[in-house]
Amino acid sequence: MSRSVLIALLLAIAAASSAATVLIVNSRNTGIPALTEEQRAFREKFFGSDKDLPPIKEGQEMRPRW
Repeated sequence: MSRSVLIALLLAIAAASSAATVLIVNSRNTGIPALTEEQRAFREKFFGSDKDLPPIKEGQEMRPRW
């Protein structure tokens, strides 16, 4: 086999395996939510909610409360 045929064959195998991986990952059932409501509540309690932080008041400094 010549070198160009071998490289083309390896590229074809890599493309086929990549396509198979994408199809397998996308075929999972996406109707199931990632987190249950209990897990979501615990996450918001532990990390804080995803709401925006309140604005900084006039004269308030941005430093940690040690």
